[in-house]
Amino acid sequence: MIFTTPQQVCDDANIRAVLNRYSRAIDRCDMELLKTVYWPDAIDDHAIFVGNPVQFAEFVTPILRDRTKATMHTLSNTTIELEGDVALTETYVRAYHHMVNNGKKVDVILGGRYLDRFERRNEEWRIAERTFVLDWDVEGAVLLGEEAINRLLAIDHRHKGEDSYRLFLNKRLIAAAK
Repeated sequence: MIFTTPQQVCDDANIRAVLNRYSRAIDRCDMELLKTVYWPDAIDDHAIFVGNPVQFAEFVTPILRDRTKATMHTLSNTTIELEGDVALTETYVRAYHHMVNNGKKVDVILGGRYLDRFERRNEEWRIAERTFVLDWDVEGAVLLGEEAINRLLAIDHRHKGEDSYRLFLNKRLIAAAK
């Protein structure tokens, strides 16, 4: 769909912002931020889990926190079809998981797509229904050497005091001071 009106361009940007907020929330294991991506009555179908946003956040966050040392969900190739207050989207995702499996450090990489139905309510876009489609996955030995991995993992990026949270907090403080 080619967006030709200012409203369509704005809707496109707001939907993409929600998609990016999802990746940030999932990679930071930020349960509260994750819940803001969905409408409260939404359904998420991740194949290994089907339920509402609160249930999904409470299911996935401890798994990622306990079983992985780091994750990175990168999004690309987003197709958006707008129809009033509803948008249908398909977004390609690559999810990298650095984890310990049977006492061995491994990298698990997934490729798939998020098939979403967004709804705009009170001028805000959020996911009303999500289905994750797994297209491929790869599990292999850690790609970096042990010393490099230990150095990278010594930094805990899954808390509100980490660099990106501080960056955006400082930005808000700067704006408030003007």
